[in-house]
Amino acid sequence: MKAGAGELTSLIGRRAEISRIVRLLSDARLVTLTGVGGVGKTRLALRVASDVTSSFPDGVHVAELADLRDPGLLAPSVLGTLGATRPGRPGAGTTAALAARLRERRVLLVLDNCEHLVDACARLADTLLRAAPGLRVLATSRQPLGIGGEQVFPVEPLPVPEAGDVAGAGIRVRTPSGNPAVALFAERAAAVLPGFTVTESDAAAVAELVRRLDGLPFAIELAAARVRSLTPREILERLTDRFALLTGGSRVASDRQRTLRALIDWSHELCTERERLLWARASVFRGGFDLYGLERVCADAELPADALLDTLDALVARSIVNCRQEGGRSVYHMLETVREYGHERQVASGSLGALRGRHRDHCADLATQAGQEWFGARQADWFTRLRLDHPNLRAALEFCLEQPGQARAGLALAVSPRHYWLTAGLLSEGRRWLSLLLAADRADGGAATEERVRALVTDTYLAILQGAPDDEVAGALAACDEAARLGGHRRELAWVWHHHGILAVWREDFAGAAGLFVRAYAEFRAQGCLDAALECRVKFAIAHAYGGDAAKAAEACGEVEAAARARGESWLHGMALLARALLARRADAPGEAIGHARAAIGLMRPFEDWWDVAMCVEVIAWSTRDAPRPAARLLGVLHLLWGSLGGRLGSAPFMRGQHLSFAAKVREALPGAVFEQEFQRGARASVDEAMAYVLDDPAGAPGLTRRESQVAELVAAGLTNKEIAVRLTIAQRTAENHVERILGKLGFTSRTQLAVWMYEQHGAPAGS
Repeated sequence: MKAGAGELTSLIGRRAEISRIVRLLSDARLVTLTGVGGVGKTRLALRVASDVTSSFPDGVHVAELADLRDPGLLAPSVLGTLGATRPGRPGAGTTAALAARLRERRVLLVLDNCEHLVDACARLADTLLRAAPGLRVLATSRQPLGIGGEQVFPVEPLPVPEAGDVAGAGIRVRTPSGNPAVALFAERAAAVLPGFTVTESDAAAVAELVRRLDGLPFAIELAAARVRSLTPREILERLTDRFALLTGGSRVASDRQRTLRALIDWSHELCTERERLLWARASVFRGGFDLYGLERVCADAELPADALLDTLDALVARSIVNCRQEGGRSVYHMLETVREYGHERQVASGSLGALRGRHRDHCADLATQAGQEWFGARQADWFTRLRLDHPNLRAALEFCLEQPGQARAGLALAVSPRHYWLTAGLLSEGRRWLSLLLAADRADGGAATEERVRALVTDTYLAILQGAPDDEVAGALAACDEAARLGGHRRELAWVWHHHGILAVWREDFAGAAGLFVRAYAEFRAQGCLDAALECRVKFAIAHAYGGDAAKAAEACGEVEAAARARGESWLHGMALLARALLARRADAPGEAIGHARAAIGLMRPFEDWWDVAMCVEVIAWSTRDAPRPAARLLGVLHLLWGSLGGRLGSAPFMRGQHLSFAAKVREALPGAVFEQEFQRGARASVDEAMAYVLDDPAGAPGLTRRESQVAELVAAGLTNKEIAVRLTIAQRTAENHVERILGKLGFTSRTQLAVWMYEQHGAPAGS
């Protein structure tokens, strides 16, 4: 078969990959395209082969091996693709004849679908490459050939719309023309239903569909074929059984390429029994997992812990499991199609319930450890880990709801660590889980245990932050107070006082709030809960900073900052900087207020604590009073942030009056169309775009890029290179390079000099 024949369908979204593979072929003599079945390895190889034909004067030849079962027929089959009049007979003689035919030629040989003959393909490729210096081999396989000189190129699924885009208005504009996975669906659907286009009404459904299909081209094409009889929304609704839905591939394709199940069956057949067992058990994880989690959840006598690494490595090599580096550790995941296939196998084994129980226990242990280390140097690391493991937390909570008698364990999991739902910006989801679990626990008796009372108090706090009606909050707090006193849970009673203090701040009763925070602070200190005590102390500072005694606020800020620095803590440190921003705003020092607020955001943003970040943005917006256009855009950002919290708030209640007054002044300062344009630029931005704007000093840091300015602000806030890397989601070495480059640009020799300079330039809290 000659490469370069006309394609029946277009290849979408692979331009960059084609260029990279062509470059690899110019240097490496063996390039192997690896990836899960259906990802498009063959199509990509054939396009590359077509594009490089002119570089191989003696031809480009493709050996399709999918239907070849006997390794002994490999060499004769390949010889036949070269146009030999007699393919030859099995054995070493045929391999020698093939080598002789290629020895003096410049040829590209494509070996397509090598995975079931990987050992034979490896031996043949090694022999031919040694014998024929002008030969290049481009192989496709679900695992590498594993010989010297091989350059492996993993083929990834097509990019899909981000989860936020699926729900957002921007999907209507960007997805149909700009996203490869959606473009593939649209083209293939139009082929079976002439005139089909992705319209505004079904864009979100199509985007969600290709996202749930992991951007896997084969699965997308099978889904698109269903447009003959179903709408995109109906296809999406039936995706719960994707293996029954996604059938009907090309009649001329091999059997394993006609249905999604057959495609994955092929991979399953190539696995050993132990690999199949781990594949099935690992399907209990959602989103991702690490080796430690596998050992805790999946190991037993049948699958010993000391065999897990080798078995996992084999699954990675076979493209069943993918591996990536996150936060200095290896994290593994499966495409949802692959995971669901493994889940079916685990269900059939009859041991899914026990496996899910071990998975729940593992998640609970991680959450408990994160809670224990919350107030310390690893706070951001643990939060990042929990955030990445959030799909597993959901799976564990589902198990607790579905299994009788497990609601109490679910409550314990849902409130550890205490502030997870707040700092993760997931108030609505947190309330949903707590509501369901509290109802299930009530059905089981609902005694005022510590877990139940803690869950009640946490649920009430989330309701407060979402702006629940006053009568609802008052009734909930009264119930929490009664339950805490009845059970003798003094720590939870102190949190009730804290929550009353929050409500007092919102009513602008700053003196009353300060008294409640002092009362809660004393109880937490008596209970040995330093982090909770300091949280009350920083809320005390915020209350006084906004409407009380400025000196008391500054004193409390200093106390919290000192404790946070001593322990490497970030979140409370950021809250203290928010209080300092409010103090600066009150003292009519806008530059200083902006500097403190930006530094606070730098500490809070890794936690995705949009509630407190929004308060910082309020201060920044109010401090831009002489720049109405930027102020209008910041008002749009605030609309975005407050709306993301899923409540009724348009600002923090105690800030509402000033927010409305400021917004009215900005509207007056601009023509209506200009205000609306700038407001919408902020409101329709992604969170990353919004934060980049908020943190970007209009004056700029002389000589520094925007990223370098962000790093310099974090250095000024006292963060280490490791902490900066976590905040900005970059490698530690990258953070180190940024700091070295900044020092060199500015002619400094120490971080202290940089911190002082930042303070002089922007009012950032040097060393704070």
